Amino acid sequence: MKFTEEHLWLRVEDGEDEITVGLTTYGAAELGEAKFIELPDEGDVISIDDPVVVIEADDDAVDILAPLDGEVTEANTRLIDAPEIITEDPQGNGWLFKMSIDDPDALEEFMSEAVYQKYTR
Repeated sequence: MKFTEEHLWLRVEDGEDEITVGLTTYGAAELGEAKFIELPDEGDVISIDDPVVVIEADDDAVDILAPLDGEVTEANTRLIDAPEIITEDPQGNGWLFKMSIDDPDALEEFMSEAVYQKYTR
């Protein structure tokens, strides 16, 4: 897995051109209890830093930005009815969306788990 400074995790799926994107445990703890989520649609073409997901938690709404250029292949629609899963299991069942990525080599620019752990200390 790779990690972003914005507290997202990126897991490469089958092949190297699809990833699953989610909020890290640290990011979910900072966010607080998720109350509402707005997810992208399958087929949405997204560019790096585009707002893709909106999570409303406690008294705040947070935009989750696209980590890479690509296309949304699946959204975790279970979160619509149960947004608390993001808080309860952020690096498992609380994943946000899957996307095909235009440049798999761009993953190398993100942090490893060890580097991310140091970043969050």
